[in-house]
Amino acid sequence: MTAENAPDVLAPRPADLPDGVDPEPSARGALYALCARIFRDPDAELYRALADGTLTATCRRLLDETTLSVTPPDLTVREDHETVSARFNDLFVVGYSEVVDATDGTMDNYGPPVSLYESDYRTEVSWNEVNLDLARAYEFFGCQVDRDVRRNHDHLRLELEFMSYLCRREAAVDPGVAAARIDFHDRHLRVAAAGVAEALDTEPGTGVFGRAAAFLDRFSTADVAELASREIQEPTRHDDEVTADG
Repeated sequence: MTAENAPDVLAPRPADLPDGVDPEPSARGALYALCARIFRDPDAELYRALADGTLTATCRRLLDETTLSVTPPDLTVREDHETVSARFNDLFVVGYSEVVDATDGTMDNYGPPVSLYESDYRTEVSWNEVNLDLARAYEFFGCQVDRDVRRNHDHLRLELEFMSYLCRREAAVDPGVAAARIDFHDRHLRVAAAGVAEALDTEPGTGVFGRAAAFLDRFSTADVAELASREIQEPTRHDDEVTADG
């Protein structure tokens, strides 16, 4: 889950994985990392990968390495970098104000049209409950959020990075992590993924971000269904701390 251990989805994935690594959950982990990479204001490297079709091709190849039947997304952009960046900020960053009483100028302030925070899609529990539960989940596997990154634990990218980490642990050392994966889906990631996808579906002109969210919703749903069909062991606690940079 550290930056140095996270899969680099912009670089070719090696054809031969290390001995003992299960390629199927490894591919799922790389797909979650790919999704985490997309939900950010694109830097020059990410924009190039979106514009030249690298991310679309990588996503299709990784899907082919899984046992899941999921329609691959078109992650290729045709707009210029500035337009894609502006779209990200308009959807996920910039809030707005609305006059509610013209006589005295009373205004209501709102956040961005689409929230990337799970707690905004949870009506039955508090922000504090969501984030404390996530902190416990991260800590159980020796993970923590980078203190230099000003994000709450329930940010979609952090949850995707954590799921990617769990997939890679399952692939490499601990098949029992599959139990933690389905629990994390049920308690957190599926709520966030579905909420973001639904919110983007109501917005016009969402571009690659709308397509990526719809894919994440499909992919995570299929992941849960396959996990639920298994006889799953209990996970092993891990105290080798790693850090998510979000």
